[in-house]
Amino acid sequence: MDHLTKLEELLNQANTDIKNGAYDEATNKLEKIIDMDPNFGKAYNHLGYLYEVKFREFEKGETLYKLCLEKTPLYPPVYYNYAVLLSTLGKYDELKDLLDTALNIPGITKSTIYNEYGIMLEQQGKLDEAIEHYKKCALDTLDKGVLERAKGSIDRCKMKKEFL
Repeated sequence: MDHLTKLEELLNQANTDIKNGAYDEATNKLEKIIDMDPNFGKAYNHLGYLYEVKFREFEKGETLYKLCLEKTPLYPPVYYNYAVLLSTLGKYDELKDLLDTALNIPGITKSTIYNEYGIMLEQQGKLDEAIEHYKKCALDTLDKGVLERAKGSIDRCKMKKEFL
């Protein structure tokens, strides 16, 4: 088995551990991948996700997402994960830059990125702009669930506008 195949296999095992709630085992496998190849960016994304979502260590998660972007800038999942973290932390300038970059990444799901723009703008009280991005999300998807969520987000923004 070649080096890259071994790294991908370990990453898949770590993914399975994460799905099964075995976070320490996943962390160990991901750290082993980084020891074997410090430039294997996908491992930083998965480790960042664990630190952000499971261990609630946001700064460490952010550092790991940045390392993934540095080493594997064309890896779509890091854009989704890092966007959620920046949104959680209210780092809107950095989030806007990340989303602007994400739209040009091959294989990215644009409707997801438009939804993240919508969330960011809604959190900033820019409701008309948020509605425009939720509309872009809706128009860019073929997924009925995403479409319904976008409609719900637009309705929520319209309700908020009634309070202004």
